Amino acid sequence: MNDSRPTAPPRIVVVGGGNAGLSVAGRLHRARAGEVTVIEPRERHVFAPLQSHIAGGAARASEAVRPQADVTPAGVTWLRDEVFTVDADARRVHLVSGGALDYDQLVVCAGMRLAWEQVPGLPEAMAAPTGISNYDYDLAAKASPVLRDLRGGTVVFTQPPEPASCGAAAQKPMYLACDWWRAVGVRDDIRVVFVCPDPVPFGIPAIDRELQRKLDEYGIEVRYSRELRSVDATAGMLVIGHGDAEETLSYDVLHAVPPQRAPEWIAGSGLAASDDPHGFVDVDPETFQHVRHPEIWSVGDAASVATRRSGGAIRQQAKALVKNMKAVQGGRAPSATYNGYSVVPFTVSRGTVVFAEFDREGRLQPTVPFWRSLYRERRLSWIADRRVLPWVYWHLILRGLA
Repeated sequence: MNDSRPTAPPRIVVVGGGNAGLSVAGRLHRARAGEVTVIEPRERHVFAPLQSHIAGGAARASEAVRPQADVTPAGVTWLRDEVFTVDADARRVHLVSGGALDYDQLVVCAGMRLAWEQVPGLPEAMAAPTGISNYDYDLAAKASPVLRDLRGGTVVFTQPPEPASCGAAAQKPMYLACDWWRAVGVRDDIRVVFVCPDPVPFGIPAIDRELQRKLDEYGIEVRYSRELRSVDATAGMLVIGHGDAEETLSYDVLHAVPPQRAPEWIAGSGLAASDDPHGFVDVDPETFQHVRHPEIWSVGDAASVATRRSGGAIRQQAKALVKNMKAVQGGRAPSATYNGYSVVPFTVSRGTVVFAEFDREGRLQPTVPFWRSLYRERRLSWIADRRVLPWVYWHLILRGLA
């Protein structure tokens, strides 16, 4: 006698309710891949790219935030909790609240953790009136009046070493602030120092030429191949260095972006490679399937994607992941691949953007085919980045529609 009882739909758990988590969850629900639950502790969802515009005084803080409940895709369950650990053998997620959630497929979109504590004195510096950053919503809102009202002194901007979540975005408020100070006639009274961990502004020659031109135009002092090592907020001093070489700088305002790493529970759950000091989910960077646990997947900043991490990279990653999970559910091998496409829109003035699109080999990958010079500073790119993308993000990307 045949059993005609309906088969329970697959239980899909998505860890993280940010850009990656919600876009994957929306696509999985639309693909009817199973019952989708998103684990996310925060009640406030922030569109991170706008934080640079907020810090630079080119956007209101309210534009970048919405309630998490409002942006969770229809048909997807939001569980307001936090992951403590994952038992991959039992296919179970243990939660900070003490509960647990079983899964058939797990997608880790946990993002990266801002490791402020790795730089001595940096947390205290950010708590001071002169400490700001575009990598934190509250610090970005704090940055806007600090940079807007400054009329003299020294401002130091630091960029974090890789791996980082769109680490070069640290440059954006610097260009916006310089453009503003020039417009109000005080640029010559402000010393601007940019601390860059690399020997070039970005690492792709065509983009480097565009950015170096803006650095020269604004008269920004650059300390290449240097990283922030310590800060003394009381004295208004910081130390930068590389190897045995160190330099001490005084500052009136410090715009800092901290080192970053994957959440510690990923490595603690055995989901990272044993030799990965940053603890990213050990997935195939082309298919996003875990190399040891085929029912586990990961995209976004928490995944070992072998390319520069950025919010703009997630769209292609999410599309490939959903196709591959559906293939596996159907008994087929994953076939959709990701070429490492990523994008960093550098806001280099209050009305122009250098639009860097590239693959994991560092080759330019313009969205508009054959428009090889699309990366150059343009007003059109600013319109796309500042006006079009936020609408697309809130209304399409987070719903798995784009």
